Amino acid sequence: MLEAKGITLRYGGSQILHGIDLSAEKGQVTCVMGLNGMGKTSLLKALAGRHPMQGTVTLDGMPLPDGAKARAQAGIAYVPQGREVFPALTVAENLEVGFACLPRAERRVLPEIFDLFPVLAEMRGRRGGDLSGGQQQQLAIARALVTRPKVLLLDEPTEGIQPNIIAQIGTVIAGLRDRGDMAVVLVEQRFDFAWGLADRIVALRRGEVLRDEARAGAVREEVLADVSV
Repeated sequence: MLEAKGITLRYGGSQILHGIDLSAEKGQVTCVMGLNGMGKTSLLKALAGRHPMQGTVTLDGMPLPDGAKARAQAGIAYVPQGREVFPALTVAENLEVGFACLPRAERRVLPEIFDLFPVLAEMRGRRGGDLSGGQQQQLAIARALVTRPKVLLLDEPTEGIQPNIIAQIGTVIAGLRDRGDMAVVLVEQRFDFAWGLADRIVALRRGEVLRDEARAGAVREEVLADVSV
């Protein structure tokens, strides 16, 4: 389980996150929702080690080191908003970027990656910049999975994506959850997409946790109202 306590983040003189507590369990999807500017992306970047922060983050009870590379090596994989694929590299080369945090003996793309995203197998030699937005999103998720993470952080995976690819991504997320060996933290603005996948709902407002509860005990209309204001 990933557990974060008292996460505080500042950009210059502005405080973005105000002592956030968050937990994510293996075999579950924890959805973080809220309007733009509420701190969702900042929270994921803090968890991934991309920004200096105050607070503690543990994985299976062990404190995580600071820094993006160290956290990736510890099992935290981050799929950023906007995908950030390397446009001049091929699909295969983009996937191999994930090798950087793996021991040399484990530096290979497992067949299950292409089982999840068959289109990537067909396009291994195509440059990342030549893919559609939906294909790039699949590539970004696959690149994260190459690292064999214990925790997968997904930031707005449906942004700018056509409906059929959104459905495929939802199926992949559900399948990863159901394997039971990975915790998924999903930042998402498409309410119905998030609601359909969530095991736990965390609503942020102005860098603070407004709501944190199991979806099974949540009232849909109340959650929707919280994340729409």
